[in-house]
Amino acid sequence: MKSSSICQEWLDSLPLTEGYLKNEQSIGREFLLEKGMPSKKDEAWRLSNFNKLNSFLSLPTIIDSKGIKSVFPEKDKNRERIIINPNENPILNINLPNGIEELNKKEIEENLGEIIKSTNIKNDISVCLNQASSLDILALKVKRNHNHSLEIVIPSIEEKSISTRIFFLIEEGAKLDLLQIFLGKNNSAQNHLIEIKLEAEAEFTHGFISLGEEKESSSICTLAVDQSEKSKYSLHSIHHGWDYARFEPRIIQSEGEASTIIKGLQVTKSKEQIATHSLIRFEGPNGKLDQLQKAVASEYSHCIFNGSIEVPQKAQKTEAAQLSRNLLLSKRARIDTKPELEIVADDVRCTHGATVSQLQDEELFYLLSRGIDKQCANSLLLQGYYDEVISHFPKSAGKWNFIEKLIQDIKK
Repeated sequence: MKSSSICQEWLDSLPLTEGYLKNEQSIGREFLLEKGMPSKKDEAWRLSNFNKLNSFLSLPTIIDSKGIKSVFPEKDKNRERIIINPNENPILNINLPNGIEELNKKEIEENLGEIIKSTNIKNDISVCLNQASSLDILALKVKRNHNHSLEIVIPSIEEKSISTRIFFLIEEGAKLDLLQIFLGKNNSAQNHLIEIKLEAEAEFTHGFISLGEEKESSSICTLAVDQSEKSKYSLHSIHHGWDYARFEPRIIQSEGEASTIIKGLQVTKSKEQIATHSLIRFEGPNGKLDQLQKAVASEYSHCIFNGSIEVPQKAQKTEAAQLSRNLLLSKRARIDTKPELEIVADDVRCTHGATVSQLQDEELFYLLSRGIDKQCANSLLLQGYYDEVISHFPKSAGKWNFIEKLIQDIKK
């Protein structure tokens, strides 16, 4: 079946919304009807496994939470937990901390779609897929000068697809430490759009753990961040266990003098394909970026990283560093990495690079010579490789056992 037919059938199967996202839903559907799904001719998608992408569209969308029976670890007493289930108000039965509020109708209308415009992603396929399918939005703000921690959990259900849209407004001088957990189930699909607006001197620490957990689970997620002057945004992400996953962080420093830190890790096995396509754009002077993207591919799997940095003339004195480090554990596995740096400004300090390697025989030999068996030695080396990313997560994240999953599922 052609992808255009699959897209049409998928759109026809989607429920309609009468809420805040009614107009957004129309925009997404009209674009997909006109343009259809991507193909090998689209540069941003040419490495994608289109059989897996088409399977993503074959599942019916969840319209209620019936059938979701996930069991979660005990929540951190210092971090309120929000569980997003379809067609339910996720904050109805919880007490939001003082200083975190839902956006009112006027605020939602003023902000809806603005970050999509500022980050220039209104015609991105991933965004349009979410616009077409999301029925509601969770829109929260952290009030000026408040400092809070939250946890958001998004579970799945077998044989179904879930679409979510989340918006955060972090007011001037406010701070939010967010841990997001995405859980896939057997033959399930997730589609997410997360928008974050940071006002001047706001700070956002973003832990992002995306675990497919079962066979034939899929995830497509767009993360759009707009940083105002002197704001700080830190993203630490892990993708593992998905048969097909595509993560698209889009970050703009809209006024300069902002700081962005990105530490990402994607781990694949079997015939999985996980891709990260990031874009960071500086629209003012004195911006800073520190980006590290790591990947581990074993068996017949495929990891992809495409990272773009744009530094126009007005972004003088930008300091940006991007590094892609990759570990290939099988001769049949594949890693594609493409760091890109586009500089027009002439007074900048920018670097980028990429490496692909294997576990070092010398390090393995050293551990074996100390009486450590080979399986344990490999696990220790992998844990050390992961540590550059996972060490940035809060201690409470360990309850989700993601470190054990990362190590146990990889076979050298």
